[in-house]
Amino acid sequence: MASIHFRPCGAAFALVVALILGWSGVAHAHPHGWIDLGVRVILDDQGRVEALRQRWRMDPFYSLVILEELEAAEGDASMEARLDQLGTEIRDNLAPRHYFTELTHAGQQVALGEVSEYTVMERGGRVEFSFLLPLEAPLALEGEVMRYQVFDPSYYLEVVHEAGDDETPLEEALVVVGSDLACTTSIEPADPDPAKVAEAAMLDYDDQAEPGLGRYFAETGEVACDG
Repeated sequence: MASIHFRPCGAAFALVVALILGWSGVAHAHPHGWIDLGVRVILDDQGRVEALRQRWRMDPFYSLVILEELEAAEGDASMEARLDQLGTEIRDNLAPRHYFTELTHAGQQVALGEVSEYTVMERGGRVEFSFLLPLEAPLALEGEVMRYQVFDPSYYLEVVHEAGDDETPLEEALVVVGSDLACTTSIEPADPDPAKVAEAAMLDYDDQAEPGLGRYFAETGEVACDG
């Protein structure tokens, strides 16, 4: 189980956070919840990719559990302070797992930096974690497509881009900002091998998923820019 030290809320809340992030130490089956994802690809003044600003909206059930635990916690800390502390715990747990993000360009993996800008808030009854994930160095696309995937390796939580009622990703689920370059974006659905689908479907609550199973079910965001 990932180390969590959220002292104001104690062990019960620690378990909730562990479940949210899929590292509970209890068995991992096929998804027990989901995250709605929004990504803003940030370009610098030279048209290079410098960061991905991500917005994760926890599903209504887990959001309710988190908010109820925060409200019930002992002490006189405000809800805002408790959400801030939650953000720190989530950030710290995600850091050694590269923030659930894999980024490639021209077939090569792109190194990511460390997150220092992040926030947690409640919006519309759902817990929302937003953070700025910088690249280790600015990336010039040079006509090559940049691709990313955001996924829980354990596949305990499913991560999908924000979508409409028809389950088609919204335009605002992936946007490029910060430059006058003409850029195109697309979100490609997952296309897992039938064997992986069968493997996930056969998992019971007390089964352990193979490491990296979530990758096979991850959507792929693509960005290409002229110039």
